[in-house]
Amino acid sequence: MKNFKIFKNSRVIVTGHTGFKGSWLTAWLKQLGANVMGISLDPPTYPSHFKASKINLGIKDVRLDIRDKTKLEKKITSFKPNFVFHLAAQSLVGLSYKNPAATWQTNVFGTLNILESIRKLKNVCNVVIITSDKCYFNREIHYGYKETDILGGKDPYSGSKASTELLVKSYISSFFSSNEPKIRITTARAGNVIGGGDWANNRIIPDCVRSWSKNKKAELRNPNATRPWQHVLEAVGGYLCLAINLSFNKHLHGEAFNFGPNLSREYSVLELVKTMGVYWKNISWKVIPKSRKKFYESELLRLNCNKAKKILKWKNILKFSETVEMVASWYRSYYENPENIDKITKKQIKDYEKLLKKRLIK
Repeated sequence: MKNFKIFKNSRVIVTGHTGFKGSWLTAWLKQLGANVMGISLDPPTYPSHFKASKINLGIKDVRLDIRDKTKLEKKITSFKPNFVFHLAAQSLVGLSYKNPAATWQTNVFGTLNILESIRKLKNVCNVVIITSDKCYFNREIHYGYKETDILGGKDPYSGSKASTELLVKSYISSFFSSNEPKIRITTARAGNVIGGGDWANNRIIPDCVRSWSKNKKAELRNPNATRPWQHVLEAVGGYLCLAINLSFNKHLHGEAFNFGPNLSREYSVLELVKTMGVYWKNISWKVIPKSRKKFYESELLRLNCNKAKKILKWKNILKFSETVEMVASWYRSYYENPENIDKITKKQIKDYEKLLKKRLIK
């Protein structure tokens, strides 16, 4: 994408850069020639995509809790970013039940500290706050939620993400409402992403590859649950696309955008696992009885992405089979030769860029 050139030599802050999506975003920005500062805690898992793919090389790698307002503000204002991608969060539904207070403190008050810090900037800056598709009040209906639908949440994580959206909206109205805003802010809501390097607990792909790498059966909590699966690069590409458009179009300031697969491309957890079996030998699984489920999980959640398609000219470009093949290929490569996995990450980003030019860019 020709507009990706805007990131070359730009000063870009990525919070949560040691996490799954944040590390893929940082890796892509590095390949685009950006001057990246990552702000995050240590990687939340071991192994991690961040360490395995050597994301720390060639960036300013800062360890900082976004709940520490004083230190955060100092780092952000001294770096004078042209772009900020805020991904730092407690992102697991299960963990939000175990520690709801920390989830709300990180996701809501951490974002508050980000907003307070960028208020101090003197330079032009484009900010993308990443929340979640779970910010919507999910009635589990066959309907893709639009950006104007009701926000809410039946679990602490979802509630914190809905609250984050309200927080951002109120700050934009209160402190960033100029007709010619120097600081432009948007929010991005993506669905379930899958990709190489995710080792979080209670996520279907990491749970499966951990089990299969040890020749064990994967445990499926909710095999019939339908999700808008998409590769992590599809969502991250949406964030980049949004930031680019925001820098050129002041009217996007204050807007929210969904980034998810087409509604016709939905597959159940069981269908996802079976498709993994096409690219991974000798897979097996077992379904956990309902009595063993530890927390509420929605079975149906859809996004309507017409707004992003129309305004940003964005769309997902990978077929479901291509998505799963990329995921399986990354993990296979890791377990066969972990020292070489950074090259696989770079290659998948490069290959995805080629597909963008072929299928999306005219």
